[in-house]
Amino acid sequence: MTVVSTKEFNTHQGKYFNLAVTGRVAIKRGKKMFHLVPDLPAETQYPEQPVLEPDDDLRRAIPMTEVRDRVIEYIRKKHVN
Repeated sequence: MTVVSTKEFNTHQGKYFNLAVTGRVAIKRGKKMFHLVPDLPAETQYPEQPVLEPDDDLRRAIPMTEVRDRVIEYIRKKHVN
C-alpha cells in the first residue's frame, strides 16, 4: 500500500489516481487515513484474499486472553524485583 500526505497527493493527484487502479493508495491527514477506491469492473478489482481452512496451527492456537496473561507474567518477571 502506498501512503502519502495530503500535500503530496494534491501536488501529484494524477499519479496517485493512476496508481490506485492497480494498487492501494491511502492519504494520511493527521491521525486519519483516507483510501482511494476506484470504481472498476469486477474483473479488474483487487484479487480476493483466500480463506484458509482450519489446520494444525489453528488447533494449537491459544486464546488472546491467555497470550495477554503470559505477556504480563513475563514482563513482571523481567522488570519487577
